[in-house]
Amino acid sequence: MSGGLTLAAALLLGLAASGHCLVMCGGITAALGLATAKRADGRPRASLLAAYQLGRIASYTLAGLLAGGVLGGFVALLDLDAVRTALRAVAAFVLLLGALVAFGRVRDPGFGIGQRLWQKLAPLGRRLLPVTSLPRALAFGMIWGWMPCGFVYTVLLIAAMRLDALDAAMTMAAFGLGTAPALFAAALGAQRFAGWARLPGARRAAGIVLLAGAALTVAGPWLPGAHWLHAWLPFDCAPSTH
Repeated sequence: MSGGLTLAAALLLGLAASGHCLVMCGGITAALGLATAKRADGRPRASLLAAYQLGRIASYTLAGLLAGGVLGGFVALLDLDAVRTALRAVAAFVLLLGALVAFGRVRDPGFGIGQRLWQKLAPLGRRLLPVTSLPRALAFGMIWGWMPCGFVYTVLLIAAMRLDALDAAMTMAAFGLGTAPALFAAALGAQRFAGWARLPGARRAAGIVLLAGAALTVAGPWLPGAHWLHAWLPFDCAPSTH
């Protein structure tokens, strides 16, 4: 694939999705603040809270690696013009789906798969509480990363459309980094600082960008002088050669 979602765009999308993350994960974030080993002043240890976020981002990265590798390998076996044309349409649909999630019109593009996986992983996370060490915090974060989330599923689909394991993994890592500051602040109890992420304008902006990406993905091949966009959007959907 020639493009998809650049790392910078994925990072910005993560920042824009922070409000959604606080709504979906705000409760678990606050609970982790209570279930985390405390410093002498009674506040959670920042290193453990940071390890939660690193673990969560690691699970996103792993999901991207698997999804991008599997889909990329499958498309490489079917390296036909008709397949690439169809994938351009699929990429546009995925971007449109992402816009609908950002606008709050779609809640679970994972079609229930994430719910079933979470039912198996959640008990493992409960066994790690209370969190008193960095390995426990990292492990809990990696389990937390598989919690069902419509925005994460959407970005995972977009990342998978890069058709390359490493590119998809890096896209998911950038998205995860974008969501980390607000969740970290909320876990520390800095609700005022984290509150900016709840502004409806952030999600609306993300939705507009994704909607524009869907439109350009469909119309790109016919836009005059649009060759410079091919590095940003999946027009031809050819498998990566690196």
